[in-house]
Amino acid sequence: MSTTDLPRRVPRQGAGAPGAAGATPPEGTHRPEGDRWFGLLLVLTGAAGLVAAWVITLDKLKLLQDPHYTPGCSLNPVVACGSIMKSAQASVFGFPNPLIGLVAYAVVTGAGVGVLAGARFPRWYWLTFNAGAGLGVAFCTWLQFQSLYRVNALCLWCCLAWTATTLLFWYVTSHTVRRGFLPVPRGPRVFLHEFPWAAPVLHLGTIGMLVLTRWWDFWTS
Repeated sequence: MSTTDLPRRVPRQGAGAPGAAGATPPEGTHRPEGDRWFGLLLVLTGAAGLVAAWVITLDKLKLLQDPHYTPGCSLNPVVACGSIMKSAQASVFGFPNPLIGLVAYAVVTGAGVGVLAGARFPRWYWLTFNAGAGLGVAFCTWLQFQSLYRVNALCLWCCLAWTATTLLFWYVTSHTVRRGFLPVPRGPRVFLHEFPWAAPVLHLGTIGMLVLTRWWDFWTS
């Protein structure tokens, strides 16, 4: 009997076999777009940012029409949206900052809708998206410094945009790291996989403490 007459062994479809129901695909080949929770987070943060940018834009237009107009979120000497909107920092690039938000948060919302619909985006897309979120959180950090220590006022709608951008950045970073799109050492990768909420909570908590201490006398008076 020749070897060609012997029956061929069929691979067992076990847990580790390719194509098996319970098989784990190689790192970086998961379907991140199938993560419904992640898609929902993109939609929620994008929508929150859009609402904030839209309201600030409308108030800015009203201020241009009437310099004595008082925005509805100007509640006291500290929470004074009007002071923020009239500052030079509110138009860093020569036009109102919220116009940037109208475009950027619309992109975030669209990406979230795509994820929920099952769209598959390549690695370069998520890395570009992550870089954009990083620029967004860096810009928000600069605005936070200006608001607390230069303009000396807070805008509630700005705070909503800051929160949305911070959550977006850290969860997108966690997503790209966990899916293998962004190579990092094992320690940070495991941390972001097991505790994706820790970094945004620490970040937002730090901002909250800075706001609290900046106007401690006002809050406690």
